[in-house]
Amino acid sequence: MGLFDGIMGNASRVDPRAATKEFGRLLAQGEEIHAAYQLIRDSFLFTDRRLVLVDKQGMTGRKVEYHSIPYRSITHFSVETAGTFDLDAELKIWLSGTAEPITKQFGKGVDVYEVQALMSAYVSR
Repeated sequence: MGLFDGIMGNASRVDPRAATKEFGRLLAQGEEIHAAYQLIRDSFLFTDRRLVLVDKQGMTGRKVEYHSIPYRSITHFSVETAGTFDLDAELKIWLSGTAEPITKQFGKGVDVYEVQALMSAYVSR
């Protein structure tokens, strides 16, 4: 991931095995990470059971918030592909009981169609 993408808030793909090694303590027994993406310090993980948003806070990043979202809580989502002049793709996720979506930016190196397929597979369960 380039520094510019990180500063702009764009996520890049992370190997699920590396994400499992780093975040394995968050997983329930038998739960697997199928895909992971990382910003400069923050991450989000698609497991077979839920979406986990990891928000490192403060100057040192020692304070961390783990936001676990069961897929059944997602009411709808949208994926916007990158354009000619807009170099990033965007994922918006609406949760039941909330008006504003959670928004994540993806750099040009991320296959946004893969993200769309993951969301479709898990939310439709």
